[in-house]
Amino acid sequence: MTPLPSPIGDAVDAARIATGLPAGARVMVAMSGGVDSTVAAALLERAGYDVVGVTLQLYDHGAAARRKGACCAGQDVLDARGAADAIGVPHYVLDYESRFQEAVIDDFASAYERGETPVPCVRCNQTVKFRDLLQVARDLGAEAMTTGHYVRRVVGAGRPELHRPVDAARDQSYFLFATRRDQLAYLRFPLGELEKGQVRAVAAALALPVADKPDSQDICFVPEGRYTTVIDKLRGAAAAVGDIVHLDGRVLGRHAGVSRYTVGQRRGLNVALGDPLFVVRLDAARREVVVGPREALLAAALTLKETNWLGDEATLTDAARAGKAVLARVRSTKPPSPARLATGAGGDVEVRFETPEEAVSPGQACVIYDAAAPSRVLGGGLIAASAR
Repeated sequence: MTPLPSPIGDAVDAARIATGLPAGARVMVAMSGGVDSTVAAALLERAGYDVVGVTLQLYDHGAAARRKGACCAGQDVLDARGAADAIGVPHYVLDYESRFQEAVIDDFASAYERGETPVPCVRCNQTVKFRDLLQVARDLGAEAMTTGHYVRRVVGAGRPELHRPVDAARDQSYFLFATRRDQLAYLRFPLGELEKGQVRAVAAALALPVADKPDSQDICFVPEGRYTTVIDKLRGAAAAVGDIVHLDGRVLGRHAGVSRYTVGQRRGLNVALGDPLFVVRLDAARREVVVGPREALLAAALTLKETNWLGDEATLTDAARAGKAVLARVRSTKPPSPARLATGAGGDVEVRFETPEEAVSPGQACVIYDAAAPSRVLGGGLIAASAR
């Protein structure tokens, strides 16, 4: 057989190594209709696997589905089908709208109603994709489920580990911290060893119909990026007016709903004291947006909830009791910071920073990486609270 030219040949080899299964094995690819999952399917087909593509229809075909950069609805489903036809693999579309509504959209709105700032991509991966869709892969007789995420699955001391990808600019490990050990054993990530430029080059070289398609952006189910539209529709109480209160107790003004604000926000407060003011805390029960100076945003520690652990210790609690040194990442756009795990007075797992971290927001994820091997994801959890 004539070797495939680069960049295709090199990318196929990287995908084959990342998958680690014998030629002919059936693999299911979660195809969103974007360039990444399409190239993943194409590479696996050329690597000799029995590829089956599956696309989820996740939300309605209204304004969100027509928005540039959306995914998993409307045109994207058609793009996935066209890509599967071009690659020459079977393709199925599953209607998961009701599951996505309950597990992701309703959860998203409820979090804002509580004064939190959620990460819906984490919840989607945790529930619809890596729970429900993974079971579909098993039902189809696949030996692995693959996605176009930019992360790496590395087999460590007898079991797989989750690592950051080669392309640091495309790192999606923050959104996958909740992947359980049993799920990671079944998942594969063919693009983890590739740069985004390589993926685009492969798509162009293979003349795939989505080669020039823009990447998905923001929150897929939010029309025109206005998340408050979704919240107001589902949770009108989150838009109830209330007071903007200074940390010292002074009432500085009124707001149109706690869902319009997030910790660390400066713009849009419409109050002034001379010095800049930032949102320090949201008290949904009292309908208060609490503001203060920038130094009030600094957190020495945070408490985790809904945790997941992929480290060598048996549990996250064991690692916390040992005071394990880690790197902690409190937002997808921020680099990890040195910290230690610890247990609080009530037995909750805490993350204590070496240097105070700014704008730690309840509802966001805190992802834990290995201080000794910074590319390795050890797990993490959602932020329940922080301590100044």
